Amino acid sequence: MQAVQATTEQQLNDAFYVRKKVFVEEQKVPLELEIDEFENESAHFILYNHDKPIGAGRFRMVEDFGKIERICILSSSRALGAGKKVMEAIEGFARKKAIQQLKLHAQITAIPFYEKLGYMVCSEEFMDAGIPHKTMTNDDQAIKCR
Repeated sequence: MQAVQATTEQQLNDAFYVRKKVFVEEQKVPLELEIDEFENESAHFILYNHDKPIGAGRFRMVEDFGKIERICILSSSRALGAGKKVMEAIEGFARKKAIQQLKLHAQITAIPFYEKLGYMVCSEEFMDAGIPHKTMTNDDQAIKCR
């Protein structure tokens, strides 16, 4: 498995393919919420397994922190370390840009995954696209965030 930053139109289409499969088809998120106005300002990442797209995620700057978004793995490839590979690629990208504070909105069911990667919950539960989430950060100095 190899996670790369999407730099070609095909790679970007592969990332959108995985996101649509997971969020739109599987989780029933409306397409207009999944593909949003932040696509052009985001760095997109795609995870391949033998040239087949199986995971995706994106990164963008929000104020003074980096926001990790849209982390997803096709159902057939979960529990194989695929999510960690996507996160490592995005975190590496942030490190190269000297971005230290990272935040993400985790679906409640994904919180244990992010905790294993060192993220901490820093908000109350909220709904996003009809799915319960909590904000998480890698910054242990962040008392509250949203």
